[in-house]
Amino acid sequence: MNDLPSRRTVRDQTLTRRDLEMMLASPQTLIDCCLDEADLSELDLSRWQFERCSLRHTDLSRARLEGTHWQSCRGAFASFMASDLTEAVFIASDFNNASFRRAGLQSVKFTRCKLTGANLCEIKGLGLEFEETLLVNASLIGHSFRKADLTRIDFSQADLRKCDFRQTAFTACSLREANMEGARFAGADLRGADLGGVRLVDASLFRGTIISREQAGQLLGELGLIVQ
Repeated sequence: MNDLPSRRTVRDQTLTRRDLEMMLASPQTLIDCCLDEADLSELDLSRWQFERCSLRHTDLSRARLEGTHWQSCRGAFASFMASDLTEAVFIASDFNNASFRRAGLQSVKFTRCKLTGANLCEIKGLGLEFEETLLVNASLIGHSFRKADLTRIDFSQADLRKCDFRQTAFTACSLREANMEGARFAGADLRGADLGGVRLVDASLFRGTIISREQAGQLLGELGLIVQ
């Protein structure tokens, strides 16, 4: 016999830390709830579900968020710093300028999300997946995408210094004007990537990669060379 409390669904509520503390006995489903600016740091919200919730400037730092599910949520400037998001799923959510610094993102998947300006530095991200996601101006310094299949990822103007893209396949992606200093691309298939804005100092990064003839001409043009 299972004596655990059943999952509860809460709708259309503005919730505070105290409200959530009273629900911690079992995972909850929050739909259309407002958690803006709430201090939810260090709470154990493992396996909770959030649907169409607002989390603008919400503090979730050091929270336990394993197995959480985020659908169509909005969390500009939210902080997930040092939180544990292992096996969390984010779908069609907008967390622009959010901080995931030092967070545990093992086996996390972002699908059709907006992470413009997000801080994803120093993360623990083995098995982290992005699909059809905006990472414009995001910071991913040192992250490994090695052997990944990246589809519709926009890294425009992102900070990709020292990232590992070796043997990575790009499909309908953009690296336009990204900072790629020290990044590794050996064996990568870049035929599906927009390489606009490549600087002369970045040209050597693409040694040993696969590019199209059109991209080769574009790169030479970016470097100021005229091909006749």
